[in-house]
Amino acid sequence: MKSLQGKLALITGSGRGIGKATALKLASEGCDIVVNFFRRREAAEKTVEEIRALGVRAELVRANVGDPAKIAEMFNFVADKFGYLDIFVSNAASGVGRPIFDIDEKAWNWTMDINARALLLCAQRAVGLMEGRNGRIVSISSLGSKFVWPTYAAVGVSKAALEALTRYLAIEMAPHGISVNAVSASAVDTEALKFYIREGLVKDLKQTTPVGRMVTPEDVAGVVAFLCSDEAYMIRGQTIIVDGGTSVAPFAPMAQKGDD
Repeated sequence: MKSLQGKLALITGSGRGIGKATALKLASEGCDIVVNFFRRREAAEKTVEEIRALGVRAELVRANVGDPAKIAEMFNFVADKFGYLDIFVSNAASGVGRPIFDIDEKAWNWTMDINARALLLCAQRAVGLMEGRNGRIVSISSLGSKFVWPTYAAVGVSKAALEALTRYLAIEMAPHGISVNAVSASAVDTEALKFYIREGLVKDLKQTTPVGRMVTPEDVAGVVAFLCSDEAYMIRGQTIIVDGGTSVAPFAPMAQKGDD
């Protein structure tokens, strides 16, 4: 039997990128998936088709997680359709790439609402559906929560808040039998990367990452799947870093193989 057979996961922003890779990874382990999207319906529908091809159930729900009313509608959909939830992955993210003195109130609120507040509101709604089911909540963060990247201030601060909230949720949800953790990645090779990082930095990252390549969505998805497994039961309130060693030695040149 597959490790997540019979489980149900709701993954925000799972029509593409890290969310899609996570949905496919969990589905490959036998998990039914609720795919959430906001703007790109066609991509989300394709993801649903790919999930169903793996022999599990997949449903599609549109919701902007920056809107509390839409979050409520999304969880009402899950409650009405299934009546339970085992895994929630807070993956949907957005933000405004500007220098810190150019960030206005609207840009700040938009970024914080989608990247941080959404986790709080979704976790509050998830508790009732996860009660007695050994639930798992995983949030997706980034190294920008700890390091300073150009024009990444609003997003970086929102991710730092996300990680702090993950720790608090882990403690308060433990009595409900729910594990809460985060996965933090360095720049991931996705379409969304171009919105946050200046032109030319991707090439530099490939050269300086110790393992010699960028992090992929599948790298992140594999860690999320582990945190949803029974083997990770005693891991609580942690932020697991997936970066190929970048944060350990950010300025070290890529290791070269020597001649035999």
